[in-house]
Amino acid sequence: MRYLILGGVAGGASTAARLRRLDEQAEIVLFERGEHVSYANCGLPYYAGGAITDRSKLFLMDAAKFKATLNVEVRVRHEVVAIHPAEKTISVKDLVTGEVKQEAYDGLLYSPGAEPIRPPLPGIDDPRVHTLRSVPDIDRIKARIDAEKPARAVVVGGGFIGLEMAENLHDRGIQVALVEALDQVMAPIDPEMAAIAHQHLRAKGIDLHLADGLTEFVSKGTSLEVRLKSGAVLEAEIILLSIGVKPDTRLAREAGIVVDERGFVVVNERLETSAPGVWAVGDAIVFTNPLTGKPQPMPLAGPANKQARIAAAQMAGLPDAPRWKGALGTAVAKIFDLTVASTGLAEKACVREGIPAASVIVHPSSHASYYPGASALSLKIVYSPETGKLLGAQAIGAEGADKRIDAFAAFLQMGATVRDLAEFEHAYAPPYNGAKDALNYAGFVAVNHLQGLSQPIGWKDAQARVAAGAFLIDTRTQTEFDAGHIEGATLIPNTQLRERLAEVPKDRPVVLYCGVGIRGYLSERILRQNGITDVANVTGGYKTWGTALLG
Repeated sequence: MRYLILGGVAGGASTAARLRRLDEQAEIVLFERGEHVSYANCGLPYYAGGAITDRSKLFLMDAAKFKATLNVEVRVRHEVVAIHPAEKTISVKDLVTGEVKQEAYDGLLYSPGAEPIRPPLPGIDDPRVHTLRSVPDIDRIKARIDAEKPARAVVVGGGFIGLEMAENLHDRGIQVALVEALDQVMAPIDPEMAAIAHQHLRAKGIDLHLADGLTEFVSKGTSLEVRLKSGAVLEAEIILLSIGVKPDTRLAREAGIVVDERGFVVVNERLETSAPGVWAVGDAIVFTNPLTGKPQPMPLAGPANKQARIAAAQMAGLPDAPRWKGALGTAVAKIFDLTVASTGLAEKACVREGIPAASVIVHPSSHASYYPGASALSLKIVYSPETGKLLGAQAIGAEGADKRIDAFAAFLQMGATVRDLAEFEHAYAPPYNGAKDALNYAGFVAVNHLQGLSQPIGWKDAQARVAAGAFLIDTRTQTEFDAGHIEGATLIPNTQLRERLAEVPKDRPVVLYCGVGIRGYLSERILRQNGITDVANVTGGYKTWGTALLG
């Protein structure tokens, strides 16, 4: 058998390695148009910022090591210029000599990746405007920083790469402005959770420009003016564009391989394309999202590596070869001192897709609060209000957000419900956790909702309900109330509520809130068991409400 691999990095290189482990006799050739076949592209921002000082650490395997270790022939600086499915051949151009050759295959793995979006704006071709996708990209960025020592930078795009680059540029002593066309950073998460990141970014000195977009770049000698739709003008010596990627699938289209309207290659659960003998993995493919049932690309390194293992097994004809079930979009990012992580569907995504969804927010400690070093953790879960089936989760905190999302992703893959969260058995010792984990707390609140014991309400819906005439009660202490409260709230501390029930109207809806939700729930139970049942408790409490409004 002769296997040809188009593209390296996560998808292609991993497929080649797995194929060799499954078939020692096969001939395996990998073509990569760049100079590097397997590198840690997720580590590139940290090399620019100095957290990774040794450039060689970015490279996982080179051509010589592939040959020596796996007997895989790697041809760097070779670009596949055409695929001929009917003939089972490809045309390959040697970028050094210019020679084009035909190569035959029994199985072809297509892993072209994606390329950064560069909108056709005036001035965008200025060499000080960079994108980041590859080692040469980061080399150019780092060389400019090292040589010119820019004082100001503008990062355009508030996704993973943009936020990581904002932090790393800041760590180099550069004043950073971040521009995002949406009204929040981290598009996969909900606004009230993103607001926590907004506050942290501003506290670190990042100049945030949300709900704003680019119009042009204008050279001003040693600097560039970045002009925005709002009329704002930002000046910087280096610009990083991180506004998304598009699939690099021209070859597939020209070969007649089916792509969707956005250009992503359509694959089945075996990761086969519409062309017999051609499989595809990575950033350039689209597959059914297991939660929405709709096709969705998932340009993340984790899914690409797992797809590679499945594709190799399918190509090699492994008995009982696994099949691709789709990706949940589990992701994590470091934003200075915070970890922001998510998996599955956000509440706003459920609304967009017409999926009935409820949500709760809890703010427990990262580990036992009495043990030194505990920090605040914010966790939001999204679930079906009818069945309790889990749909998604988001976690933000200085510690512990990543492990909660990893655990939640496992529950999500298994089709678990909020009841499973409530019963989740975790490892417990004070330095690592509380006796009840954050996932337990979220499960408890959601189960109370399903059992009719409580009606959690989001801050925005609560705001609308109060505007429509609901009676708003602050259940905290006088000191907390004096330090800041929601306008129009009546202070009735939860410890005084039983004696002050006559102050609560029975002919109006009631909305309760406290610091994070617990005292509001205690007050809700008192009211409901005293005949006042049109009651809702703000999930996440004043902490979420206040952060969302300021974010």
